[in-house]
Amino acid sequence: MIMSSEAPESGQDMDNSGFSNDNYNSGASDDDMVDISGATLDFSDDVPPIERDHFGAVTSSGGVTNGHAKLMDLLDEAVPGVGTYEDFNTIDWVREKSKDRDRHREIVNRSKQSTWALLHSVNDAFSGWLLMLCIGLLSGALAGLIDISSHWMTDLKEGVCLDGFWFNHEHCCWKSNETTFHERDKCPQWMSWAQLMVGTSEGASAYIVNYLMYVSWALLFSFLAVSLVRAFAPYACGSGIPEIKTILSGFIIRGYLGKWTLMVKTITLVLAVSSGLSLGKEGPLVHVACCCANILCHLFTKYRRNEAKKREVLSAAAAVGVSVAFGAPIGGVLFSLEEVSYYFPLKTLWRSFFAALVAAFTLRSINPFGNSRLVLFYVEFHAPWHLLELGPFVLLGVFGGIWGALFIRANIAWCRRRKTTRLGRYPVVEVVAVTLVTAVLAFPNEYTRMSGAELISELFNDCGLLDSSKLCDYANLDGVSNITKSSNELPDRPAGEGLYSALWQLSLALVFKIVLTVFTFGMKVPSGLFIPSMAVGAIAGRLLGVAMEQLAYYHHDWQLFKGWCSQGADCITPGLYAMVGATACLGGVTRMTVSLVVIMFELTGGLEYIVPLMAATMTSKWVADALGREGIYEAHIRLNGYPFLEAKEEFEHKTLAMDVMRPRAGGGRRGDPPLVTLTQEGMRLEEVEGLVGGTQFSGFPVVVSHESQRLVGFVLRRDLLISIDNARKHQEGVVSASEVVFSDPAPPQEVNGPPALKLRSILDLSPFTVTDHTPMEIVVDIFRKLGLRQCLVTHNGRLLGIITKKDILKHMAQMANRDPDSILFN
Repeated sequence: MIMSSEAPESGQDMDNSGFSNDNYNSGASDDDMVDISGATLDFSDDVPPIERDHFGAVTSSGGVTNGHAKLMDLLDEAVPGVGTYEDFNTIDWVREKSKDRDRHREIVNRSKQSTWALLHSVNDAFSGWLLMLCIGLLSGALAGLIDISSHWMTDLKEGVCLDGFWFNHEHCCWKSNETTFHERDKCPQWMSWAQLMVGTSEGASAYIVNYLMYVSWALLFSFLAVSLVRAFAPYACGSGIPEIKTILSGFIIRGYLGKWTLMVKTITLVLAVSSGLSLGKEGPLVHVACCCANILCHLFTKYRRNEAKKREVLSAAAAVGVSVAFGAPIGGVLFSLEEVSYYFPLKTLWRSFFAALVAAFTLRSINPFGNSRLVLFYVEFHAPWHLLELGPFVLLGVFGGIWGALFIRANIAWCRRRKTTRLGRYPVVEVVAVTLVTAVLAFPNEYTRMSGAELISELFNDCGLLDSSKLCDYANLDGVSNITKSSNELPDRPAGEGLYSALWQLSLALVFKIVLTVFTFGMKVPSGLFIPSMAVGAIAGRLLGVAMEQLAYYHHDWQLFKGWCSQGADCITPGLYAMVGATACLGGVTRMTVSLVVIMFELTGGLEYIVPLMAATMTSKWVADALGREGIYEAHIRLNGYPFLEAKEEFEHKTLAMDVMRPRAGGGRRGDPPLVTLTQEGMRLEEVEGLVGGTQFSGFPVVVSHESQRLVGFVLRRDLLISIDNARKHQEGVVSASEVVFSDPAPPQEVNGPPALKLRSILDLSPFTVTDHTPMEIVVDIFRKLGLRQCLVTHNGRLLGIITKKDILKHMAQMANRDPDSILFN
């Protein structure tokens, strides 16, 4: 279809100079393509019910096929490279779906002719499920490896196991018989760096040694991470979710889902998480799973050669990524549907569910958390929540919404500064500097020193008889009456000295996380936002929960607590407030709703607390939307200038197609270049080559004549160049004076003249057209629902101009008083 009237930008803003737009040969390996697509197979059509009469495939004779006996010439691959796409451009969804429909009909037709063809059709139908199985197994195995490695390297900053350096702290002390109840993490087999170097774990010298070793390991890990990313795979940085969303909408970013990106991201994700930076591994695991899917797609022809089908596979892979990140397969499917997918047919839903199931089973078999559970933060609260607690829960939702909106603004402002100033030229210096500040500030506070997942688990915990945490240091614990070992339930009680100390440390940790996450997210290392956002909310929730608990204890006679919170009762559960706060803050940043609630109750096992989670999630979304409509991923998509039409964004302006189309015939009132067209016959090859070489347009309308401007079809620049190059090499007699013909039948040849170059087979005879008075809200809707790259604008059958996706995005930016030139790609 039509591409932007401007040439795609070079890859400079993609921070990767290794990808070129000019090479139109198809020799590039598919693994080097961000080519995206989805998966689906069966005997039924895999695509929406688009009538063949309207979107038929062009036959070699130029007609439109209405059956399944003949494939479009572009699909026969007689000319290698025709039908493929350049880097940083958008796929033609309609053409890709037509290709797959023709392929499927051909297989079904042949299956009736022989047993071998029948077996081939069965294999074709089964290949999608086999692909999902492979994606689930590979993604689950990689996630388990990342979890185990990051846990070990995080503990390596504090000490080493004498029984085997490959054991993390917890595994090292598992079999020890010398641990105590209050110091379960201390055993002779585990030695801190101070014990190894100065022979003691107490005193100022031991503290300084441990401090220096902690900072040194953190700097080493982060330096290795950013160096590997910069040297081998620039696309391995960040979370990857904004780019995955853009790719799923039809955009091509070669190399983003390739083998090198997968290898480097897997390694550097472990290093980045282990460095102690305020980031998580959950978002990048979506990128890792999509890389696995893209690579495995090359084993299956129908996915390797069809970009739309491959994007369906990537939608399922996004669900797999969340499934292995949180142990939440159902939440992963809903996350893919709600947050990242552009086209999500029912068959993709089933396959996403299957792939997420396989991935979760694989991860559970590896058991990286060592608790024989799939969930990351298992909770078991003993007290039910009361209706009156919805007030504090909603308050946490308000906090999450405000923090989410402010975080997005601050982070985008910092990232924009990074892109537009000299700061962006020194990614290694930036990463090392932020790591140094993080490590120096984090070590003195035990709640910032521990990993994000460990912190959240501590905050979610409900205090019981066996807990030795400072958060469970309440006064008169031993004097509590009516407690049995079997119940493990404790009434509300006054806070002890340890709890007050923990609250001060948590308050400092809250400020630490809020500030440093702004500068960390978006650096040139793999960085996820799920865990830092949840940590901020969990800290705020725990603080509010303890405050409510103490209020209930000292003022149980208040009207607020009468009837449900008598003295000595177990009324308030601070861990529940932490869980609700984590949900609210993550919702405020990402604007997820349904998928977030499901992920949280799968993550914690707290199904009975779904109403508080829903209340906090909706409140945070409403508050955040009131302060800014974009989530963090949409904001980064806009910052990077990706051509993404957000389905959630309403087009409310009363403009017409004629106000947006370009280039306009005759130059137009805005100084646009004149409309460049090809005629169906009468142009010499040298004229066509001169016209194509003198413009940067990605496609050209074909008209009956320059005088009539009656539309015949549309031809892509890439297909045209490849076909001409192929004809010069393989078709005898084709010279610069040869006539280029798009009509059928071809006009009579000149006597003794060179043979004509017939290009009817690469002509799209059914390009989408709208009239010049079509409201833009309808045009935008068409682009969103059909995944168009462009449509042509006509008036009484005469061609007037072109509207590309880039033109629409520029127009929407202009209407919203934003810089329209921020849209870099089509």
